[in-house]
Amino acid sequence: MRLPYFIRQEKVSSDSELKNMQYHHEHSCPRVVIAGLKGGSGKTIISLGIIRSLRVRGLKVVPFKKGPDYIDAGWLAYAAEHPCYNLDPFLIERENILKSFIEHTFGFDGAVIEGNRGLYDGIDVDGAHSTAELSKIIKSPVVLVLDCTKTTRTLAAMVLGCKSFDTEVAIKGLILNQVANSRHGSLIRRTLEHYSDIPVLGEVPRIREGLFQERHMGLVPYQEHSGAKDAIDTFGEMAGNYLDLDGIWKIAEEAVPLEVSSASENPPSRGKEGVGGRLQTAHSEIRIGIIKDSAFQFYYPENFDELVRRGATLIEINALKDREISEIDALYIGGGFPETHALALSENNTLRTSLRNAIENGLPVYAECGGLMYLGEALLLEGRTYPMSGVFPIIFGLEKVPQAHGYTVVEVERPNPYFPVGCTLRGHEFHYSKVVNTDMAEKLSGHDETYFAFRMKRGQGLIDRMDAICYKNVLATYTHLHALGAGEWTDGLIMKAISYRERRQSGIKESCSVR
Repeated sequence: MRLPYFIRQEKVSSDSELKNMQYHHEHSCPRVVIAGLKGGSGKTIISLGIIRSLRVRGLKVVPFKKGPDYIDAGWLAYAAEHPCYNLDPFLIERENILKSFIEHTFGFDGAVIEGNRGLYDGIDVDGAHSTAELSKIIKSPVVLVLDCTKTTRTLAAMVLGCKSFDTEVAIKGLILNQVANSRHGSLIRRTLEHYSDIPVLGEVPRIREGLFQERHMGLVPYQEHSGAKDAIDTFGEMAGNYLDLDGIWKIAEEAVPLEVSSASENPPSRGKEGVGGRLQTAHSEIRIGIIKDSAFQFYYPENFDELVRRGATLIEINALKDREISEIDALYIGGGFPETHALALSENNTLRTSLRNAIENGLPVYAECGGLMYLGEALLLEGRTYPMSGVFPIIFGLEKVPQAHGYTVVEVERPNPYFPVGCTLRGHEFHYSKVVNTDMAEKLSGHDETYFAFRMKRGQGLIDRMDAICYKNVLATYTHLHALGAGEWTDGLIMKAISYRERRQSGIKESCSVR
């Protein structure tokens, strides 16, 4: 069942061969996209089960998630015991998607890619950013998960429609999910076999509730799930019992090789890795702190990778337990659920004071979503106020429905510490929090150093379609950016870290500088 990884190189003759050697590479890696007809069809559970079962069989499988999701990606990483990488055609250019996929599968036995929403769903009529388009970029076969709840023969029409809708999408297998009983499953299987030549690779019965706790519109992160290991093991057993894993792997093995256009493509360096990404590397001058704990856990591992590639050493900081900001040159605070840890965060006043003092002394800080909330004045939850860091005069409250959900496009309107004015960035936002203090505008009017840098061309932002609130060398935003699609983010954070370190070493007090 194990297929060795290989790269085949073929020399290309040209007139300038001696001056510029070029090679064609073929990257062969078993891979399969697990897609569905809609969101909530069971893709995540099926993907987790397949990954866990393959892992138990001794295969080293790299998980990928199509789309900007953090929570599903975290579960996939937990099941694979390896970081999960995001492949998103909206956030990342096609060439970078392909490069990332090739680099992160180097030396592994295969890859499982979980799609999002329906196979052809996207944000435009062309479906340019859909799971189907991603499958074509990485030339991956697709296994389609069918939610069989209260339906039988209609599924055949849906499958035939998906197959003919875009003949370049290689739908190679079907998995029946939420099957009521053996008679139900048998009828659907016979119907699909009658009308389609796509094989059925398993029938999964309805699973008991409670394996996944729900929060908002998604799952609870695996770090907060008391039964995470039991859930993953259960899904692995389910896949072993109800899916044709050999058939799925055979489809994965039949994926055509990917062409690599440059001889300079090298496998990624292997530093100290964990489920959340690479948080330490060899000695380097720049030290970037990462607040990473159960309250702040939404990070793309590629963002860590890009910082490390640029020579940074990443230092993990726990906002719940640590008492002071260590000797660092910049700080990155990702998203998460600070509202579920509001008491612990507010009680750690020592760290919050240390952070405020460091910011006043010029420490560069970049914060996203949950990190933005942490830098505010307070969280208001169920009538109780929890003090936060107090960098910005903002009080956040939580609503029962999303206040923003989807892709964003922002234009950098004002000079700021990290991004050049005039550049356009693509990201996403997903939050239930909002600004609740009505005097925020009044408070900001008296602070010339506090301002907004982003105007939202798509999305909601922080207030009045503005985002990225800045103070000194701090920028905090609801918009999440992916480093492979927003290289300006990596450049900006590294440059500010270098500047801060140099000024600190020379004894010059760091002042806010803008790009």
